[in-house]
Amino acid sequence: MKKIKVIKKGVRAKREAAPQNDSRVKRRAAREMVNNVSGWIADLQDRKRNEARVAIEQLFGGPRTSES
Repeated sequence: MKKIKVIKKGVRAKREAAPQNDSRVKRRAAREMVNNVSGWIADLQDRKRNEARVAIEQLFGGPRTSES
């Protein structure tokens, strides 16, 4: 005996909507990756700026022994 599969209109509409949700999920994942990488870049730049500031302060800002 063969089985007959009944497809309702509501089920068919949900299947068609799934690819749109899939693209939304991919976009969200891509945005999260971009935000993560952007955050890493910003952290790296901040660290480099801080290191440069400290180096400049040590080079020019500290007391000079030759002037004493």
